[in-house]
Amino acid sequence: MERLREDLHTIVRAAIDGVDAGRLVLAALEDADIVAPIQRARAVDVIAAGKAAAAMLNAFVSGSSVPVRRAVAVGPSRPAVVPEGTEWYDGGHPLPNESSIAAAKRALDVAAASREGDLVLVLLSGGGSALMALPAGPITLLEKQQTARTLMTAGADIYELNTVRKHLSAIKGGQLAASAGGSVLTLAVSDVVGDDLSVIASGPTVPDDSTFAQAMAILERRGGAREYPAAVVQRLRDGVAGAVPETPKTGDGRLAGAVARVIGPQRGAIEAARQSAESLGYHAHVVREAITGEARTAALEHISRVAHAAASLPRPACVISSGETTVTVRGAGRGGRNQEFAFAMATTLDRLGPQVAAASIGTDGIDGPTDAAGAIVDPTTFERARRAGIETPSRFLDTNDTYTFFEAINDLIKTGPTSTNVGDLQVILLA
Repeated sequence: MERLREDLHTIVRAAIDGVDAGRLVLAALEDADIVAPIQRARAVDVIAAGKAAAAMLNAFVSGSSVPVRRAVAVGPSRPAVVPEGTEWYDGGHPLPNESSIAAAKRALDVAAASREGDLVLVLLSGGGSALMALPAGPITLLEKQQTARTLMTAGADIYELNTVRKHLSAIKGGQLAASAGGSVLTLAVSDVVGDDLSVIASGPTVPDDSTFAQAMAILERRGGAREYPAAVVQRLRDGVAGAVPETPKTGDGRLAGAVARVIGPQRGAIEAARQSAESLGYHAHVVREAITGEARTAALEHISRVAHAAASLPRPACVISSGETTVTVRGAGRGGRNQEFAFAMATTLDRLGPQVAAASIGTDGIDGPTDAAGAIVDPTTFERARRAGIETPSRFLDTNDTYTFFEAINDLIKTGPTSTNVGDLQVILLA
């Protein structure tokens, strides 16, 4: 069992290393279609937003021979090293803060100051929706925070959350690119299932074909309008009525000079995990369907599918999957979707036999509001918990306190912040 657990850690680490945001930018700079518009631009301004903002910006500056005129970057915290002259902002995540607003305003200023022949290079990564935010109209930061918090607590997925965000924003949903006087090139590392550029960081540089009506329907579905600030509900209703302009849609002339590319797909970690597993002697099986839905439910469904396939899998086997689940918060404990996913897997892991170990992690190294990326489980998980004095493990899931549970048995996976984010990864090893 110890060998399985060690191999799990090795595979998880390899998956994270394989989607290093800086390396992805350097690889992109070897693509002639990406380099050409950068090299022919009269001047290049860079806007970097997301958890990998520093890594992407540093890589671009070190890997490109083109000088940067202005650089604006917003991430969770200022790194030790950023290019000289960078205007850095410590944005808020998972909820925006005042610095998120300042960064968004500055990004709009930089885009608006560009002229024909200039290029605005936008480097996007997961977390950008909160880290770079600008509430529209009369909506306040507090009201936007309350809205995001309510949606997340109600279990809204990233598509729902970002649809609402875009219609409460003055920068998301193509509005950053629409403000630019020059052309816009976006390079994105995706944390979104399906790599939809309109959802990654809420798509500030690409057309947004979602609508106010869809945003309003999401509020109704996730608790009802009465649960949200009155100003937020009024703006959405005004938008539905046509009193507030929609976000730029496909075909909008203001986005004619904007091009966007995904340089790091959400499933990129899977390939790195597969290669690592095979190097360790495992037969790798990749689950093509994205893992989504309520974490505790999705985990049980995942184990059921793996159990069905296990008989035909050559051993030792490694089953790899990815996606992004949600958590409906019912308690006041600590935890995240990956820790809840791992806990739920542990409840039914015996279906896969006695020699099995599994893990679920967030590739950004931060699962929910905790310092863990996720957790590891095996058939001894609950027995070790009992030896640690935990008599009713189920209460930790009931109160969303899975961090406390896994901390007690030393089964948290802590990678530290990884400066990348391509969603979640699950790995199951079968001996």
